Amino acid sequence: MMENERIIRAESKDHQVLTEITKKSKAYWGYSAEQIKKWSDSLTITEDYIRNNEVYYLSINNITIGFYSYLNLDEESVKLDNLFVLPCEIGKGYGKLLMNNFLNKIKETKVKSIILDADPNAEKFYDSFGFIKIGEIETSIKDRFLPMMEKRFI
Repeated sequence: MMENERIIRAESKDHQVLTEITKKSKAYWGYSAEQIKKWSDSLTITEDYIRNNEVYYLSINNITIGFYSYLNLDEESVKLDNLFVLPCEIGKGYGKLLMNNFLNKIKETKVKSIILDADPNAEKFYDSFGFIKIGEIETSIKDRFLPMMEKRFI
């Protein structure tokens, strides 16, 4: 990481900027404004969500450009719940930076399995980190399925 890049634990006051990043990043993949509005609740990062889960954001020159969050399912498994980067920053390696930070954090625990529900557009990204598709979840959009993916540690 560069001197001006920091990954910081989010606080409840960060909920609005993280929600903005989530919605803008989701829209980047060509979903309509109407669809983003339908998903508004599930794309909203609340103060309670931040208080109750592990949420970390990437700050560059004091500007939040991306974040990830995960849920502890039990002692040996977590769910990567979110990983988003502002659209203007996609393709610059920041998603990889966030993912590596997350994986390094998990390697320091007893976790043996990470699961996630990927946006279909992000499946290759997760695949490049060793996640394997283990199923699909049907969505509210006709003929659209979310890949369920998993990464195991021995």
